[in-house]
Amino acid sequence: MGQLTVLALRVVLGALLAGSVAVQTVMVPLLASDLEGLDPDHAYLRTPFLLVVVLGVVTAQVVLVCVWRLVTMVRRGTVFSHAAFRYVHLVIGAFVAAALLVFTLGVLLAPGEAVAPGVVLLLGGVGLAVLGVALVVLVLRMLLAQAVARDVEASRMRAELAEVI
Repeated sequence: MGQLTVLALRVVLGALLAGSVAVQTVMVPLLASDLEGLDPDHAYLRTPFLLVVVLGVVTAQVVLVCVWRLVTMVRRGTVFSHAAFRYVHLVIGAFVAAALLVFTLGVLLAPGEAVAPGVVLLLGGVGLAVLGVALVVLVLRMLLAQAVARDVEASRMRAELAEVI
């Protein structure tokens, strides 16, 4: 990966991480104060809704930090090692958690007339899409495992060839 590509990706990751911190520190308190005005029939949704939003931002931050670490490993040439699996596993877990949070939000909003049924159906679709991203990353993890195995085998063969020579 070229230096310019790494720099551009790090700028994007840094901007997204800064934006997520701004959401946590500014937008969530504003949302909490706006939700204080809910009618009594829906007041029970305030805390779970805020919890889903905060945890959703945390899952995004986990993914951003892990991608930053993986980009660092790519730049150093150490991505084809067992250390990379830790970050890939965290990314998969974060996407699964995000999908569960979206499904939870749909379940919270489904009863009653708080939102239209189409919105709940859309949330189900978004949750399914996020779960699909987790599965794509799982497939990429399998490809990483094959690459690591081949790298280990190539190192072993180079060592054997060095002994023969």
